[in-house]
Amino acid sequence: MSFSADWSYPTAIRFGAGRIRELADACKQARIARPLFVTNRGLTDLEIGKRTLAVLDAAGLDYAICAEVETNPSDANLDAGLRAYWDGDHDGVIAFGGGSGLDLGKLIAFMSGQILSVWDFVEGGERWKRADDDTIAPIVAVPTAAGTGAEVTRVGALTDSYSQVKRNISHPKLMPTVVISDPELTTGLPLAITVGTGMDAFSHCLEAFCAPYYHPMSHGIALEGMKLIKQNLPRVLADPEDIDARGQMMSAAAMGAVSLQKGLGAIHALSHPINAVYNTHHGMTNAVLMHAVLAFNRPVIASRIETAAAYLGIAGGFDGFAAFLEKFTSDLGVPKTLGKLGVGADRLDELAAMAAEDPMAAGNPRPLGKDDARALYETCL
Repeated sequence: MSFSADWSYPTAIRFGAGRIRELADACKQARIARPLFVTNRGLTDLEIGKRTLAVLDAAGLDYAICAEVETNPSDANLDAGLRAYWDGDHDGVIAFGGGSGLDLGKLIAFMSGQILSVWDFVEGGERWKRADDDTIAPIVAVPTAAGTGAEVTRVGALTDSYSQVKRNISHPKLMPTVVISDPELTTGLPLAITVGTGMDAFSHCLEAFCAPYYHPMSHGIALEGMKLIKQNLPRVLADPEDIDARGQMMSAAAMGAVSLQKGLGAIHALSHPINAVYNTHHGMTNAVLMHAVLAFNRPVIASRIETAAAYLGIAGGFDGFAAFLEKFTSDLGVPKTLGKLGVGADRLDELAAMAAEDPMAAGNPRPLGKDDARALYETCL
């Protein structure tokens, strides 16, 4: 055999409508008695937040809330969260919300007992081995959007507020101990967030499917994830209360996150600098960039996309898939250009350099240099 790889798969998931009622029991399973409840701003004021906190109140859990999570969490958010964790003498974290809330919650649990800086654990090589594993607090993750799939990953995204660079922090114990995946929690979100998170999941599946690495399990999961999103994201927009469709989207989001073990590429490498500099929604930024990156990679992924098109029931091979994606995103209301997200042309050289250096660029099936990145930005503007 001429190839080898290292594989791993995710954590225990309690999946199904209404399973948020099991949150206290999940904390017990994770041996958390005094959780810090980390969530996105405003979520505790919504019905899903109130319902969730009521579960903790009924169980008599001694918890505190940390709800100062930005769209793209920064090291400043992490510092504030750690102070809340230490001041409250907490023994674990409930990470509740979209990808940003989940990532920050996971990173608070991870960094709660570390001596080194969080930047010493940036993804790559074996930096994660520098961590003191025994000090990492347990995590219960509760996603409220079908997008990043952060509930089943061992990474957390964090923006360096000084350099404005978005980085992935990695460690096996960033994987939550227990996940509650309740599709009822995704109802009531603004439709733009539902679209952006859904397209984030699609971008994970698409890039993982096209990645040049060997991981047949994630390869197949990515393909099925695209199919579920194609079938169910329009259903959710047509009827936001369609719990079955929302459940399928939550499954697809987790599948996208599992599949990205195979690799990501230029969509994410280009998106990360924009997220960090302009604080744009990650999934919606991915959706805007997707068409240009697909065309850029065509010389090396055409046959693979033809396989995906056939599985998804799309006629016309690569061109048919590209046409489907164009119509799919248009029907969902995805902006046509980066300019619609507030991105300007004045920092393209800086953004292009950051994209070319982003670790995700190495996973693109076609080499992505600074000039390539700038040209793609110009196309999307």
